[in-house]
Amino acid sequence: MQVLYAHSLRGISSPVFFQLILLFLCSYCAYGFGTMGPISASLGKDEFFCAIDASGKQDVICWGKNNTSSIPPSSSASPSVTDSPPMASLSGGEGFMCGIQASTSQAYCWSATKPTIDLVPPAYQSYAYSQIAAGKNHVCAVRGSYYSNEDSGIVDCWEILRTSDNSLKWKQSDLYYDQSTSNLALNKIVAGEGFSCGAVRDGGLVCWGPTSTSLGVSNVSEKFSILVSGRNSVCGLSNVSGDLKCWGDKDSFADPPDGTGLISLSAGGHYYCGIRADNHIVECWGSFNSSAVPKGSGFMAIASSDYRACGVREEDLLIDCWLVNESSAEFDPPLELSSPGLCSSSSCVPGEFAFNVSNLNEPGLTSLCVRKDLRICSPCGSNCSQGFFLSSPCTENSDRVCTACSLCQNSSCWDVCRHESSPDVVHKKKWHHLLRLLIIIGSAALGFLFIITCGCILPRLITKKEVKSGTAKPEQQADHNIDLHSFPSTTSCPGMPQIFRLCELKDATNGFKEFNELGRGSYGFVYKAVLADGRVVAVKRANAATIIHTNNRDFEMELEILCKIRHCNIVNLLGYCAEMGERLLVYEYMPHGTLYDHLHGGLSPLNWSVRLKIAMQTAKGLEYLHKELAPPIVHKDLKSSNILLDSEWGARISDFGLLTCGDKDQNGDVQSDVYNFGVVLLEILSGRKAYDGDFAPPNIIEWAVPLIKQGKAAAIIDRSVPLPRIVEPLLKLADIAELAVRHNPGERPAMPEIASWLEQIVKDGLIL
Repeated sequence: MQVLYAHSLRGISSPVFFQLILLFLCSYCAYGFGTMGPISASLGKDEFFCAIDASGKQDVICWGKNNTSSIPPSSSASPSVTDSPPMASLSGGEGFMCGIQASTSQAYCWSATKPTIDLVPPAYQSYAYSQIAAGKNHVCAVRGSYYSNEDSGIVDCWEILRTSDNSLKWKQSDLYYDQSTSNLALNKIVAGEGFSCGAVRDGGLVCWGPTSTSLGVSNVSEKFSILVSGRNSVCGLSNVSGDLKCWGDKDSFADPPDGTGLISLSAGGHYYCGIRADNHIVECWGSFNSSAVPKGSGFMAIASSDYRACGVREEDLLIDCWLVNESSAEFDPPLELSSPGLCSSSSCVPGEFAFNVSNLNEPGLTSLCVRKDLRICSPCGSNCSQGFFLSSPCTENSDRVCTACSLCQNSSCWDVCRHESSPDVVHKKKWHHLLRLLIIIGSAALGFLFIITCGCILPRLITKKEVKSGTAKPEQQADHNIDLHSFPSTTSCPGMPQIFRLCELKDATNGFKEFNELGRGSYGFVYKAVLADGRVVAVKRANAATIIHTNNRDFEMELEILCKIRHCNIVNLLGYCAEMGERLLVYEYMPHGTLYDHLHGGLSPLNWSVRLKIAMQTAKGLEYLHKELAPPIVHKDLKSSNILLDSEWGARISDFGLLTCGDKDQNGDVQSDVYNFGVVLLEILSGRKAYDGDFAPPNIIEWAVPLIKQGKAAAIIDRSVPLPRIVEPLLKLADIAELAVRHNPGERPAMPEIASWLEQIVKDGLIL
């Protein structure tokens, strides 16, 4: 008997309803058991997940419960990145994974223990397939070229059997052969435990296999935009109404979200998960013990196993996993970018956007697909999660942009964000912050007593006094000149860095969850952490690529150098952790964010006194790295987002690299820092980004330098901040910037010269 679960869309306005209907036109938005997708799961006790990476090569990365990073070739826990060919799509069975090869459209299947052995029968290895679906112990595929979106109607099926030694092998049989399917054009195919089903291109649903009759599918004539299957059930989204319709084991799809449009479905063994059409948040239903679905992130693709689900986050294309079975062991996915969807030759329809790879800011990456004529079409979001407002709608090449309500500054977002400032919410937040403050004060008191017993309080108090004496608060700077002689060149070293335990840092960052993230860079991710003693620190966690390319000796050498760096204009290292293959560095926490945030990111604007102080202190920090360390350190990536602001609004340089003996042109490297510092000076002066496509010319140097050379430097001064009574210091700043960005490195001044000039400008105290 047919079982229906309708998603009521009554009450939704016509334009929104029409948009949702268009969203349902996505051809490959279902990623579950027996379904194709950019991420897929193998079910059973030998579960593992695989995803297509976002390198543009469509390589496969896999991970399992016994492996917390990308699988190395020597491991037998799961297949390796290099053990399977590049894939156009993936589909997971029980203990094995299948896919369609990106270059040939041929099928390839492999097991967790023997990834180099192809589990496709030789008779089928030469055929091209447009679709593939892996069930519990069988696979079905539709012949045709994957990228041409043309199906022949011929369906090939074969079995995957487990042998006595627990390995897998293929078997050609007629158990899943159905003559009726050869006369149908199937545009979607799924597989479960003993059955396969296909959505007919012209409308209808057909199922075949030994257990197919138990599903109760009969007389179905409508079209489906999405089709997925669990072990004993199959569900689809109607192409017209968007209703969710399911057959088979009722417990698997019990209590679905009511009234919520979905753009993607994923099926585990006995439960389903879906991505909401409006805000791309994941919701799960059916038969499972728990669901710790991340609520702060939207997702572009999801996959489910018996015990957990994993998804590709829309904000950064990283994989996040959560448990759906409390008894299952937790494991962490690899820190690698994954494809948000399947590459296709089809054009994107209204309500979709073609994923723009430039949004990833990955050098050298021009496409996520192996061919330039391919694209990834993803459904637009129409709303944002709680605490965020829609600051930019979905366009042809980018999804809608959600901005934190804390940055809401005009009436366009007040209605969305007003609940954040309601009396009840504010009252609860005040009590929450008060309770947190009491906990921190209590913890800090215990830490204070511990410091006394260690005999370390005196040097800490001296250091604190020295730093405070040289960093007046912004409101004080408006009335008083800055005494530059109160800035020490270096602070006293507090001793050897602290060695932290992995469990300690994991607790301090709430399990390295996204809501603790401060940012990310080429090294990895940075998290805000509150240690057990109440200290607030920043934890930098290396990503998989950094760990792979940095051996233990290199890491130890870097630590040795970082431990020697102590300067009031550098983000100083406090400690580290190197357990379980992790590379974690613990730094001082900078509560006022980055210079970029204040110049371009919507945070509070900086007055000219603070801006000049930041420029001078950044120069002093670079001077220290270049001249006072042996060997010298060259930043190599200085920019406004790598200049952090401490509690006293002092500038601190972060994310610098090491200048090794392998660098042939040390002076040239040093001069590249001078050039980048000149760009930062222009940003400070103008308030414009280093590159902004909304302006002509978009490059800040091409725009500002000609004006400075013509004696029109006043034209580039940021008008969003009240001009000082005397603008001469700002014009001098412009002249310094012009020297620093000269094309010939030999014409650029050295950092000690620049630091001295800026020191004199601030010392003169003419900015009022």
